[in-house]
Amino acid sequence: MESIVVKFEHVTKIYKLFSNDKKRLLHTFFKKIKYKEKRAVDDVSFEIKRGEAVALFGKNGAGKSTILKMITGVSFPTIGSITVNGRVSALLELTSGFDPEFTGRENIYLKGQILGLKNNEIKELEQNIIDFAELAEYIDQPVRTYSSGMKARLGFSINVNIRPEILIVDEALSVGDEEFKNKCIKKVNEIINKDNVTLLFVTHSTAMAREFCKRGILMQNGKKVYDGEIEEAIEKYSKTIKK
Repeated sequence: MESIVVKFEHVTKIYKLFSNDKKRLLHTFFKKIKYKEKRAVDDVSFEIKRGEAVALFGKNGAGKSTILKMITGVSFPTIGSITVNGRVSALLELTSGFDPEFTGRENIYLKGQILGLKNNEIKELEQNIIDFAELAEYIDQPVRTYSSGMKARLGFSINVNIRPEILIVDEALSVGDEEFKNKCIKKVNEIINKDNVTLLFVTHSTAMAREFCKRGILMQNGKKVYDGEIEEAIEKYSKTIKK
């Protein structure tokens, strides 16, 4: 039986919405301060098996980003439980975790340590990361001197070269020019096909979803409304965006 790497069991995430920052602060001390509740994710259950490639669809505000944050441990469910088995690499905010005063090379080690790698493991991957990012002599310059594209390329290269077991991609394949974008797509295909990596791909591009995924999950107003074959997921998602 294939192992489960991501499991959501009746997960609900509720955010407290306050009319201003003052009331948010006061609520810390006085629980009677009024607020509205927003169910960003509402009683969602699903399982993703090792090696699966799953596209997550939905309009803005459907709950996709909240699901990603909970898988990566940035936030936690209000109700329900989440199980994640494996090293997660998230291509979300590609430049998060960089120190602008550090060189690109130093930031490779910094981000590698944040992602749970030991220095000897990072050393082994260092040159592959530099070569893929195409930064050449810039790698030993402070990241504050990099363009936004250079920082994004370095962030992408680190995340795809650390041998992830679960790869989360959120529209990050648009980094750089067309040639580098195609290189990124090829790399993602390579690691999910050769290394049996589990992919969770959040996108508005149905063509890109077809490129990688055989299964699709459609979110609507925080609820899971479809989970199954990719073509039907795309068809149902396309209908929601035409409304």
